[in-house]
Amino acid sequence: MNKNSLDKTNQYQQQTVMTPSKNGWDYFLLGWSLAFRPTLRHFVFLPMLANIVIMSALFYWFFSSISHLVDFGLLFVPSWLHWVGHVITFLIILTLAILFCYFFSVVTNIIAAPFNGLLAEQVEAQLTGIPAPDSSWLSLIKDLPRIFYRELQKLLNYLLWATPLLLTYFIPLIGQTVTPIIWFLFTAWWVNIQYADYAFDNHKIAFHNMKRLLQQDRVDNLIFGSLVSLFTMLPLLNLIIMPIAVCGSTAMWVDRYRKQALLANII
Repeated sequence: MNKNSLDKTNQYQQQTVMTPSKNGWDYFLLGWSLAFRPTLRHFVFLPMLANIVIMSALFYWFFSSISHLVDFGLLFVPSWLHWVGHVITFLIILTLAILFCYFFSVVTNIIAAPFNGLLAEQVEAQLTGIPAPDSSWLSLIKDLPRIFYRELQKLLNYLLWATPLLLTYFIPLIGQTVTPIIWFLFTAWWVNIQYADYAFDNHKIAFHNMKRLLQQDRVDNLIFGSLVSLFTMLPLLNLIIMPIAVCGSTAMWVDRYRKQALLANII
């Protein structure tokens, strides 16, 4: 390890001694605090704006499309059973809305990945006291292919596990009882990976190394991912949760994984 890396490690070790232990809930709350710092406001604004615009457009499309399908489906229901049809329709729309929230979140994260990376970089700089590298718009544009390749890698890895899990919804009894619980935990884990990855990727840490480090704190990462997942399903709050999640997961990177990565000489 070179002298510069050793100096950074010593500085971080001194800071870590004074840092109380935090859990997933603490990092989620810390994300809210960091996201509204005046010094980070303009870095938070870009991913938040991208999230609001894209999510609003996708939800408008979703509810416009689903309303036509509902009207078409009710044509086949007798008039005296319309109240049952409306109850079933509500449950179907609620289920689809939850599923589409996660899907829309994935799409939005891919598009907003460059802005989220910049935000994670600035959060880390403030928490460590080490200045962030100068990033011009030109260097960001040059880095876009690598950023989007990383997002594609995460998406393919997600689909590899999500597809067989979704198929279990068609298994009688299990699909209606066990699968929803497993699906929520699975989604929480992958939501955590999605937001944690920005800090890891800023340091060019391989995807498999990132997953290995995150698995050391499965419970806290699941708690953090579960909280973000819940807010992703809440109207209005799901429009602002992205930069908050980036800030919280970056704080966890600084406290728990940055030191390990330095000592292992992988950054």
